[in-house]
Amino acid sequence: MATQRTKQQHPEQDESRNPKQASASDDTPSNAQKDPDQWVTGGETMTGAQASYLKTLSEEAGEEFDDSLTKAEASKKIDELREQTGRGIDH
Repeated sequence: MATQRTKQQHPEQDESRNPKQASASDDTPSNAQKDPDQWVTGGETMTGAQASYLKTLSEEAGEEFDDSLTKAEASKKIDELREQTGRGIDH
């Protein structure tokens, strides 16, 4: 006879206990809201997607593209150039 596993037997599989899902009463910001300086991986080299978008924004803003930025620095620069160029900002 096969035994059936339930969420009660395996709480780690219970979606309601997922630590990555913030509840309405949780004051911890999601990763999308967290300051780039607080990112665990913020010191790593920027991603390919960040580099591509940043290069486009830099060209539009008439600024030199810096390919040595970290993930956090690139995120901040992207925000700055989006403000400057108006690209990707809802009006």
